Amino acid sequence: MMRRVGASEQNILVSLGNLAVSYESVGQLEKALRMHRDVYSGHLRLKGNEDYDTLREANNCAQSLSSLKRHEEARSLLRQTIPVARRALGEGNRLTLKMRSLYSLSLCMDPSATLDDLREAVTTLEDVARIARRVLGTAHPLTTAIERDLLFMGATLRARETPSARA
Repeated sequence: MMRRVGASEQNILVSLGNLAVSYESVGQLEKALRMHRDVYSGHLRLKGNEDYDTLREANNCAQSLSSLKRHEEARSLLRQTIPVARRALGEGNRLTLKMRSLYSLSLCMDPSATLDDLREAVTTLEDVARIARRVLGTAHPLTTAIERDLLFMGATLRARETPSARA
């Protein structure tokens, strides 16, 4: 409908992004992922890879991939976009922190994760938590979510290390 009335490509992408989030909320994850990919590629084409909206959509794609347990694909996308976010937005930007946190979670949640992967996830999230506390404060919802995830990852790492210590 927006195309018929001549809406701008930017407004169409925003609407499609909102629709993708709606599909996610009702459990239609594959459809949401397809839409997030379309929105991401549209922003990439319109605004380039350093634009905030483009980076947000890359994060949304990675989140969708992770929800579908396609962790390696999520990490691949995040490995490409996190350095761009760090450079364009800065280390302390909330989106940069979210992307790095999602990268750590995708490492930890992958059933094929090695001990080295888990150690990388914990180390990365410790750095993200330190930055979030400094920039956002300890009571900020993102900081508390990162701290909660760090506790989970630390416990996961310890549980995986324990059997190997006994062997």
